Amino acid sequence: MADEIQAAAEGTPVFQIQRMYLKDLSLEQPNAPHILLEQQQPQVDINLTLSAENVTDGIFEVCVTATVNTKVGDKTLFLVEAKQAGIFEIRNVPQDQVEGILGIVCPQMVYPYLRAIVSDVCTRAGFPPVLLTEVNFQAMFEAQQAQRAVQGGSAVN
Repeated sequence: MADEIQAAAEGTPVFQIQRMYLKDLSLEQPNAPHILLEQQQPQVDINLTLSAENVTDGIFEVCVTATVNTKVGDKTLFLVEAKQAGIFEIRNVPQDQVEGILGIVCPQMVYPYLRAIVSDVCTRAGFPPVLLTEVNFQAMFEAQQAQRAVQGGSAVN
């Protein structure tokens, strides 16, 4: 602890995981039990979102949320929403680098936990596991940055 305080005082960059935790989890099967008798192949729609929040000076919460909506025809077979979060300490890092850490590095650390939870919940609900694919958070971050630049440029014109 004394080393951490001394490092912070000296301006040494600090990046640490404080905690990983499941922030929210929801499973719905609104059309059970009748839809469970259907023989059709379900459609699976997966949506991922990221958020980062400055909790206090140098402490950030990064959340990765997966929403898995599985339908047979127009009826929901099951809906899973899981939000996995991590608390990270980031100090003495230039602001332009903090954005990259929050948008790339932290989600890469949180995501494997989210993948395991979604797969486990689907299996425990009586369905085959839904395996979330690997995500290139760097490409996502760069695309968001490019989109912001385009929106910022068009607002000036």
